[in-house]
Amino acid sequence: MPELPEVEVSRLGITPHLLHKQITAIKVRQPKLRWPVPEEIQQLVGFQIERISRRAKYLILHTANGNILLHLGMSGSLRVVPKDTPAGKHDHIDIVVDSDYSLRLTDPRRFGACLFQAEDTSPNPLLDNLGPEPLTDAFDGQRLYDLSRNRKQAVKTFIMDNKIVVGVGNIYANESLFLAGIDPRKAAGKVTKQHYLALGEIIKQVLAKAISQGGTTLKDFAQADGKPGYFAQELLVYGRNGEACVKCAEPIESVVIGQRNTFYCAKCQR
Repeated sequence: MPELPEVEVSRLGITPHLLHKQITAIKVRQPKLRWPVPEEIQQLVGFQIERISRRAKYLILHTANGNILLHLGMSGSLRVVPKDTPAGKHDHIDIVVDSDYSLRLTDPRRFGACLFQAEDTSPNPLLDNLGPEPLTDAFDGQRLYDLSRNRKQAVKTFIMDNKIVVGVGNIYANESLFLAGIDPRKAAGKVTKQHYLALGEIIKQVLAKAISQGGTTLKDFAQADGKPGYFAQELLVYGRNGEACVKCAEPIESVVIGQRNTFYCAKCQR
């Protein structure tokens, strides 16, 4: 599943091609995605894309007549292609702009989304009640410590809760906890303030590095220009079950926490 760095890389990749361009057509080949593609998005044809933002894993194309919310789901990707590029089997939506290019949503599993938002201030149950963005000053280790008190859930699921902080997905939760020396199985309320202060900074560093290096290379993800990301080459624990820990050489172990595969070093993480 594309995580926050992959979505942010997509935003950075598509922005130069779409910003301040007028939408000339929206071609919906498959309206049955995670939620039905609403007909209201056709109201945006003829309007300029004034801004492209990201909230959690949602990309938002802002116009004066409303917004398009895009989510990549489990296997989705975005490409900027010449508008006459033939569509493949899983190319479900094209947002055509007046530069003769299209933003193409490709989604083999159809768990992604293309939704309409009337305006920036419109209530949206998908965006309401979200925690702060991890790369902003609104998020830090003190917040993690304060919200974790008396919580019995595993610290890994705690930091992956979008009400606590958005965008710390499975891959980067594994990596951050390893670098912080925290056992992912440990109860969130048992983690010390000192460890949380370090973890907050590590989460920021891990996500920022992933974004700068182009997002994690997954079989279902590539950048907007079609080039894969490179951060996967530097993953320290994720997907390395049985391999030697880079710190102590003990084998990396794996366990399922919150229905997600979790990788850790029993010696280095306490």
